[in-house]
Amino acid sequence: MNMKGSVCIMNDHIMNTNENAGSRSRLQKKFSELRAHNRKGLIIYICAGDPDIRTTFNMAKAIAKAGADVIELGVPFSDPLADGPVIQAASTRALASGTNVKKILALVDSLRYEDDFPKIPLVLMTYLNPVYRYGLAEFVRDAAAAGVDGLIVPDLPAGEEESAELINAMSGPDIFMDLIPLVAPTSTDERIRAAADIARSFIYCVSLTGVTGARDSLPAGLEGFIGRVRSLTDKPVAVGFGISTPEHAREAARHADAVIVGSAIVKTIHDVTTSMGTGPAALASVRAVVEGFKNAITARPACSDS
Repeated sequence: MNMKGSVCIMNDHIMNTNENAGSRSRLQKKFSELRAHNRKGLIIYICAGDPDIRTTFNMAKAIAKAGADVIELGVPFSDPLADGPVIQAASTRALASGTNVKKILALVDSLRYEDDFPKIPLVLMTYLNPVYRYGLAEFVRDAAAAGVDGLIVPDLPAGEEESAELINAMSGPDIFMDLIPLVAPTSTDERIRAAADIARSFIYCVSLTGVTGARDSLPAGLEGFIGRVRSLTDKPVAVGFGISTPEHAREAARHADAVIVGSAIVKTIHDVTTSMGTGPAALASVRAVVEGFKNAITARPACSDS
């Protein structure tokens, strides 16, 4: 299956391409691999369907070739409370292009047939509303079958009925998909411990209070915040929100197991597809930007000759 034509789910069925054997998801395997090799992870967020699904398919392949360890696909929503203006605008464009959950799951299913994607974790970031509109149990079933490895749900209430319902749906024996909890600098120690209990692969540490978007610098209290999370759990931590430059990524990677870059990539995709179209030049431009972030978190200080 490929993306040469329009995306469809034949007979409303998504082929199960989940290759996880045993009880560990691709995400768990990825973070174990990163720790075993003493490497930091790069998680790249893009808005699915911006400017269209086919371009997202090609951008995801370019991002994988650039060295992303995990790709996070944003499910566009009309009221994205956690997102800043860059991602809000991308969501608006994606919805205008006709993007919906079913098309995004078909996109994931199609990516699993590509050479770079059998082992690359794919995560969906979605608000609760699209999940409930699809049907919670049906969403979990179809997302897992398509090859989705994790869910980030920024408006999921902690410790409430909605959380329990989603967690229970994701606990089936054939569901190799992780719920990724978010914690913020304002989170209590109790909330962080609760997130650690939920997390099977990693905890998403929101670097600041507020919405996603580019920032001039990282928050002054980031090191202390990550240190507090680490004092309460040994689960891997990834830091996101405001990672705008390779220098930001390098600094954040000093404290976290992985860094999440979103608005900077979403803006690049919009800029290059607007100015260049969606062909090879645009893909190469996005790949170069992602490579810049990858190099920043993997570069080692040069050793002087003895």
